[in-house]
Amino acid sequence: MVILVAVLAAGCALNRPRDQGWTGAPGHGGPAHADYDPERSRDVVRHALGYVGVPYRYGGNSAATGFDCSGLVWRVYRQAAGIRLPRDTYGISRTGIAIASRELRPGDLVFFNTLRRPYSHVGIYLGGDRFVHAPSSGGVVSISHLSNRYWRQHFNGGRRIVF
Repeated sequence: MVILVAVLAAGCALNRPRDQGWTGAPGHGGPAHADYDPERSRDVVRHALGYVGVPYRYGGNSAATGFDCSGLVWRVYRQAAGIRLPRDTYGISRTGIAIASRELRPGDLVFFNTLRRPYSHVGIYLGGDRFVHAPSSGGVVSISHLSNRYWRQHFNGGRRIVF
């Protein structure tokens, strides 16, 4: 209750993720449980894993030219679920429903503050503490662990896209 009041008072009631830090291994249940579609989420994960190894490219949104983080998420959700998300991380962070880290399930989105501004990086949660993302210039689409010190310290929250 205290956390909810603090979030609302801080002006974060604009559909932004309510979880502002990694709190450990995700669990099950919670208010977002009813909105989870395991079959479509598996499709999202399968498509995302198909892009592992594709080069990073700022502004990129295809396997042929490379991906940036939001381009990867945009492409995966469009192909796997027929959902058109906004093309930038901030826009994506305002889509779907906010979920706490303990509620994360495969196919959910995870957000990070990597450029000294919230929600500047996004990835797709795979389950088991892992997520796929297009990390940075010179890199490739890869799998990382949420419990990694860097990602844990920069975690902004998760969102579930309702199918």
